[in-house]
Amino acid sequence: MTSAPVWLFDLDNTLHNASPHIFPHINRSMTAYLERHLALSADEANALRTRYWHQYGATLLGLMRHHATDPHHFLSETHSFDRLHKMMVFDRALKGMLKKLPGRKIVFSNAPRRYAENVLGIMGIRNIFDDVVAIESLNMQPKPGMAAYRQIIRRYRLDPRRCIMVEDTAANLRTARQLGMRTVLVGGGSRHPAYVDVKIRSILKLRRAAGSLLG
Repeated sequence: MTSAPVWLFDLDNTLHNASPHIFPHINRSMTAYLERHLALSADEANALRTRYWHQYGATLLGLMRHHATDPHHFLSETHSFDRLHKMMVFDRALKGMLKKLPGRKIVFSNAPRRYAENVLGIMGIRNIFDDVVAIESLNMQPKPGMAAYRQIIRRYRLDPRRCIMVEDTAANLRTARQLGMRTVLVGGGSRHPAYVDVKIRSILKLRRAAGSLLG
């Protein structure tokens, strides 16, 4: 990769740790939404939320397909936080590391835009990224669906061979590799699929790993 790369960063559990506080809150909010709007018990709502997530890659897609749910209303209701800054878990060294990475940087997330912008603002890194591509920008077609990646490629006129996708979800990297992108898997565990170029335990290790990606 001789010319400057374009980095595509996932948000949750890639740039920050959403597992301790944020994901549990969103899961509870989604389950409560299904209870209210589909007249389900808590157990039924939780089971349906999980089933749609596994079946479609996002609970929202199942709700849109089978229940004509308004996606904007769903996202607003389920990603509402009174004290988001208190729930954030991230490393303040991330900003310096990102600044040292060569090339353009874009956030590519299945999250709604307002939430993504708020998270990046709290972390103090929003101005490092050229743009934030959230689920609304993708016509509600989330990763790992090919349509999401084709939209971002068209919008920014990207050459996939110059792109490096950084993700905590392996399935999302499989699609990126199919398009010719380089791939970085962030997180613990021993799994290292063939379509992953580099695996790192922490996002802070990315700059050290960048040499092999850019060479």
